[in-house]
Amino acid sequence: MESLDGAADQAVRETNLAGLEPPHRGKVRDIYDLGETLLLVACDRISAYDHVLSPAIPGKGKILNQLTNFWFERFEERVPNHVLATDPRDFPSALSEHREVLEGRSVLVRKARVVPFECVARGYLAGSGFREYTASAEVCGVKLPPGLRRADRLPEAIFTPATKAETGHDENVSFEVMTAGVGNELATSLRDLTLEIFAAGTRVLESAGLLLADTKFEFGMIDDEIFLIDEVLTPDSSRFWEASAWTPGREPVSFDKQYVRNWLDESGWDHESEPPPLPASVVRGTLERYLEAFRRVTGRDPEL
Repeated sequence: MESLDGAADQAVRETNLAGLEPPHRGKVRDIYDLGETLLLVACDRISAYDHVLSPAIPGKGKILNQLTNFWFERFEERVPNHVLATDPRDFPSALSEHREVLEGRSVLVRKARVVPFECVARGYLAGSGFREYTASAEVCGVKLPPGLRRADRLPEAIFTPATKAETGHDENVSFEVMTAGVGNELATSLRDLTLEIFAAGTRVLESAGLLLADTKFEFGMIDDEIFLIDEVLTPDSSRFWEASAWTPGREPVSFDKQYVRNWLDESGWDHESEPPPLPASVVRGTLERYLEAFRRVTGRDPEL
């Protein structure tokens, strides 16, 4: 890998595209409203514990954007997605002067009515699911067998929705809460679709020597049809574990954002105040893990 000396200065932390209205900035994406469509730009920001961290991870946005496009293409026969174009040369002419910054990290998408729940699937016990299980022997209302350890494989994958929060914490909720929010028919369709895509992704990742512990999908409605939107099976939205090193009860070797969370936990940060800056070694380690995940899943290098 090339040296990261000074690489933080090369990271695209945010965009301000001349001639366009200022974007809505999510934790990691800049979203430009183009009228009939949206331009999504995956920046190099990284967030953890509901805080955007510094410095950014150079190239991270391109890795996540291109990996999501890989999955969109793989799943498109099962569920449509909102992508209209991935190559800036196919974007509206008003964006032509911004091709250099948009290359590899942006997509033009259809507008959709976003379903106000994250659709989470879990195949292993980790993160907030493990904490909830430890307290109540269930996750989002799904009762689980006693005696499970951290990183244990679940008897079968489970659907554990969560509310979507613009700021602050997403909240794990039961399927019944989701049903009350969007109706039984849509909630059931989203649950079944989530578990089906999770199973398909699991098979791909296992062939690459990775375990898919859990992930979250987002869906939107276009003309009353379900569309897969946002990001799909990336190291930001999923837990990818090294299959050969997996041992229940121990912290797994991961290729995802858990590496950053672990460093934050060990730093003594209180999770409320301004987070400490990431050291160069963590920036490098994060990028290496994201690159490794991309290479193993797709069989190629991302265009950085």
